[in-house]
Amino acid sequence: MAATERDRIGVEDYLAGERDGEVRHEYIAGEVYAMTGASRRHGLIVNAVAFALTPSVRERGCQLFTSDMKVHVHHAGDDAFYYPDIVLTCEADDEEDYYLKHPCLIVEVLSESTERIDRREKLLAYTAGLPSLREYLLVAQDRRQVDLYRRTETDWVHDTHTQGSLRLDCLELDLSLEDIYEDVEI
Repeated sequence: MAATERDRIGVEDYLAGERDGEVRHEYIAGEVYAMTGASRRHGLIVNAVAFALTPSVRERGCQLFTSDMKVHVHHAGDDAFYYPDIVLTCEADDEEDYYLKHPCLIVEVLSESTERIDRREKLLAYTAGLPSLREYLLVAQDRRQVDLYRRTETDWVHDTHTQGSLRLDCLELDLSLEDIYEDVEI
């Protein structure tokens, strides 16, 4: 059943609730959705990717966040706030305390319960509503597979990687699948 207008909450109320609350929620057009916890494998992959990116992030004066930083997407008149597994901004004016508006890279580690949302809803929201986004990375945790969506001058291009490395233009870095999956057995 769809929420009525009076059931919806405003952006400011949502942000205040997230600052004071113990449970994280994503926000989509006035509706909030509680976040679930992550598996051990999920956490190890997130840490491995963040560890591999950190030297380049620091070298370029960017900022990298894992799990607890929201991304604000405004598209087609609606606001959404998502919690990506990893988000990177290199914009000096991306200075909100609790969310980013100008990420250049977003990474989601797929799970059975989130894969459909990450591949459809978030892909559409991020690619349509974040002009600063250059790359969106989807990392499988049950097999060695990374899907990279990259913005070109005219469109988005999708590549699937199952071995070797992939180029992250946002950081001018080659990220190997060995580094991504170093701490987990597949």
